[in-house]
Amino acid sequence: MSKQMGILSKWMGQRKRMFVGLFFIYLSTASSASAQSPYQLRTGREVGLIGAGALTLGASVALTKAIDPLTPAEIASLNRGDISSFDRNATFHWSTSADKWSDVALVGTVGAAGVVALGLPTVRQDFKTVAVMYIETLLLANGIERTVKSVTQRTRPYVYNPLVPLDEKLDRTSRQSFFSGHATNAFASAVFTSEVFRHYFPHSKLKPVVWVGTLGLASATALFRYEAGLHYPTDLLAGAAFGSLVGWGIPKIHQIKNGSQLGKRLDVQPWSNGMANGIYMRLAVFSR
Repeated sequence: MSKQMGILSKWMGQRKRMFVGLFFIYLSTASSASAQSPYQLRTGREVGLIGAGALTLGASVALTKAIDPLTPAEIASLNRGDISSFDRNATFHWSTSADKWSDVALVGTVGAAGVVALGLPTVRQDFKTVAVMYIETLLLANGIERTVKSVTQRTRPYVYNPLVPLDEKLDRTSRQSFFSGHATNAFASAVFTSEVFRHYFPHSKLKPVVWVGTLGLASATALFRYEAGLHYPTDLLAGAAFGSLVGWGIPKIHQIKNGSQLGKRLDVQPWSNGMANGIYMRLAVFSR
């Protein structure tokens, strides 16, 4: 009986050691999964993206300065009947309060990105990476949008409205309608924020709330720009589409690919405690 008890005790000891080892592997895996970033910065790529954004932004500034403001004679000759039926109704709108509210909605959308980056510990510990990606998003979105706006020189809707003061129409920005910078920034921020939240918290039930909230603010920004008479629907749709593309694309190209990064995330080592031998394995898990 004592021999049988000794065998049982030895068997239980081995199982205990195995359980402790498995539990340690579980804790190591869980902690690595929560701490590991789903994104990776690469010096060459980041320099290229930031450089492209800065270059286009600088070009847009030079192009904007070269725009000739409309003259009173040019304004008097404008006919809203020349505007497509889809956009024409925008020429009847003018509201300074809607203009101010569009700024408020845009600030709210950008603020949502700050809340996710600074208010959530899991994202905050990776603040540098997220901040660099967001800077790239804004630089590229604004650089390209402003360059296109300065090249096309589309007359804003309010210029066709006889109720708008002439001095407003004589400003150089009256010829920068296509496409909407507010819509571009709002949707770029909204999609960027929602994508980053989704990648850090793939199983969170709050994902729909974040998407609806940020896109709601972005849509409100666009709507206020329309009510203010500052943009046609096509300006806003183009800005929303382009901003969304940049806001989705920047996080996407920074995502760590499972296959290419597996060697860096998988750590396998032999171990021994003098009484037993085994293999230690730690895997940093990412969700896509």
